[in-house]
Amino acid sequence: MPNNTEDSMEILRYTAFSSEQSGGNPAGVVLDAAGLDDAVMLKTAAEVGFSETAFAVPQPDGFVAVRYFSPGAEVPFCGHATIATAVAYAHRHGTGLLRFRTKAGEVPVTTNRSADGSIVATLVSVRPRTADVSPDDAAELLGALGWSADDLDPELPLRAAFAGAWHPVVAASSRERLARLDYDFPRLAALMRRNDWTTVDLIWRESPTVYHARNPFPPGGIVEDPATGAAAAALGGYLRELDRIPPGRAFTVLQGSDMGRPGRILVSVPAEPDSGISVTGTAVPL
Repeated sequence: MPNNTEDSMEILRYTAFSSEQSGGNPAGVVLDAAGLDDAVMLKTAAEVGFSETAFAVPQPDGFVAVRYFSPGAEVPFCGHATIATAVAYAHRHGTGLLRFRTKAGEVPVTTNRSADGSIVATLVSVRPRTADVSPDDAAELLGALGWSADDLDPELPLRAAFAGAWHPVVAASSRERLARLDYDFPRLAALMRRNDWTTVDLIWRESPTVYHARNPFPPGGIVEDPATGAAAAALGGYLRELDRIPPGRAFTVLQGSDMGRPGRILVSVPAEPDSGISVTGTAVPL
């Protein structure tokens, strides 16, 4: 493998979960990050300025080691940067199966070319799970967001969900409540760091198969993430565990329209309780 330096690395820029450059969630992609240390990767992510940049290193055993850095910190897993990396790899080397080795675990990603010529990628998350949020942390979370108990959907309880990274799921009672995002950045960042939460998954259920989402990301130095594949996978596990989605069904997450960057995430939820959640989307170069 080449021994890359900061000056010689090639940084690609893609937007994931959209077929338009003006939509979705931008990610930096380094397809060969061999030889780059943590400080260089963090600095590069900060300079790129997107919510995450993925650094990939092909391995002798056929896996691809991938690490994800936001402008402020490393995260264990990032869905949109995984989709972007897989599509960028397919543009260079052709479509097929990739096996990513992430800090969260092994994540297979399959790429295919659709009828319109675009490349679509599907990742399968690590085993999802949920956890209670303590009453004190729930109160602090709502306080930092400026939400009250009356703003919540009683059918979708506040819980933390995991499918590679932890996200508290906070369900709004209306689309109007979701649209009003004005939170206390330092207060929420401190709470999230204490709990190892990557983003907050604010959602509104339009129907059993359509959800709208917004994802504050203050630990990464980002006010809001435009389309969050890891949170979408975690939401799939949350809905399955709480029996809020029929076994073997799929749903769509619509995200980014409140930021002017609309994106679409397809989430497939297998019936088997321990199976990973599939997240599908396209990506286009910027």
